[in-house]
Amino acid sequence: MAERSLAVVILAAGQGTRMKSTLPKVLHRIGGRSLIEHVLDTAAALTPERIVAVVRHDRDRVSAAILNHAPDTVIVDQDEVPGTGRAVELALAALPTDFDGSVVVLSGDAPLVDGPSIDGLLDSHFAEQRDMTLLSALLDNPTGLGRILRDASGGMTGIVEEKDASDEQRLITEINGGIYVFAFRALARALADIDTNNAQGEKYLTDAASRILASGGGVEAVATTDPWVVAGVNDRAQLADAGRELNARIIRGHQRNGVTIVDPATTWIDADVSLASDVEILPGTFLHGATSVSTGSVIGPDTTLTDCEVGEGVRVRRSEATLAVFQAGAEIGPFAYIRPGTELGEGGKIGAFVEAKNARIGDGSKVPHLSYVGDVTVGEGSNIGAGTIVANYDGVNKHQTVVGDAVRIGSKNVLIAPVTIEDGTYTAAGTIVRKNVPAGALAMTVAPQRNLEGWVTENRQGTTSAAAAERAAQPATDSLNDTPHTT
Repeated sequence: MAERSLAVVILAAGQGTRMKSTLPKVLHRIGGRSLIEHVLDTAAALTPERIVAVVRHDRDRVSAAILNHAPDTVIVDQDEVPGTGRAVELALAALPTDFDGSVVVLSGDAPLVDGPSIDGLLDSHFAEQRDMTLLSALLDNPTGLGRILRDASGGMTGIVEEKDASDEQRLITEINGGIYVFAFRALARALADIDTNNAQGEKYLTDAASRILASGGGVEAVATTDPWVVAGVNDRAQLADAGRELNARIIRGHQRNGVTIVDPATTWIDADVSLASDVEILPGTFLHGATSVSTGSVIGPDTTLTDCEVGEGVRVRRSEATLAVFQAGAEIGPFAYIRPGTELGEGGKIGAFVEAKNARIGDGSKVPHLSYVGDVTVGEGSNIGAGTIVANYDGVNKHQTVVGDAVRIGSKNVLIAPVTIEDGTYTAAGTIVRKNVPAGALAMTVAPQRNLEGWVTENRQGTTSAAAAERAAQPATDSLNDTPHTT
């Protein structure tokens, strides 16, 4: 691409009324990115001199999203003159005055356009030294799309929008994919001659084909073998279709790189997820955001990870985690809920029905069952007993708890923050820890057990419990009245 002077124009001005949404169409998401973000990434891969996005509907929200993802993008507002031709005309005015290269035009609602397809289009465009080259596709059902017009010898003669097409032209199955490469000067001259004399009263970019041909320039449509590349999203059904297709492509890419995905139909992986070879993904798994999984880890079934970092040989089962780090050999689940800020060390465990939040759990330490650990640091080789609660919130502020190395927290403990439990400490079952525990100590709550004998029989007469207590007491009573036999 270094020898090619390129600018990319992205059309993102449409309202997208068929989406029936308060969210602008190009901001709807598939594969973890908005539609416009997918297109911006493809544009950036071409290494152009400039990317220009043309906006209009809900322009502030759309512009903010574009600039957040691609800060160097030039934003251009479409004026009152409707149509894609006018949008591109305004975009050209935003290019440097000395620009004299080629212009790639993409649609902000066609998220599956990819770099290889554009590269192939550019190669054809430059090899034949054309003024305009566009990507077309052959569809069994071309309804609603512009048609490619050709003469008897197969040469392209123009593009007709469906609303302006004759009945005979509507039978054509080669459609305009909405992806173009133009020579800058030829495009600028053509746009100056285009009017709004058509069924929709718009300045069509597609009319540039007939204008360039009339001036003796070269124009051709190159048919793609992959119609999904040119597929636009206009409603929620098409959004779901595009998302499903993108997911299938992402999964195939990981499988070819050595990842085992047992059931692609129930597995969803975002575009920014990174999976090493020999990772295994089990059914019902969702991997979102910038999640990365290292070699030998097994994720799933029925697991959702969002923006997580997973080390080698980690096992995550039937759990949900967000913004968490799991070091090599860690074990998570089943039914664990891991909230942001949690880090689990090598060989550590967060087990069944455990919720963790902002918890740093050291190498070899375990929180095996039925516990809540929040705003806590746990050292190495410690064990948090079943049913333990780290009480981190006093109703106003969150406080930290520190648990040292080789600590044994008994079952059903409550650790009331802020508190520090030093290295080598034990706590007895049922302990409420309200103050710091020194190294090597045993902490316990001193409250001797009292048994009030006969209480059930006296206070719960007529209940099944009272009847059971009476039966249990009967043999002891009878044995006192037994008379030994004599011979």
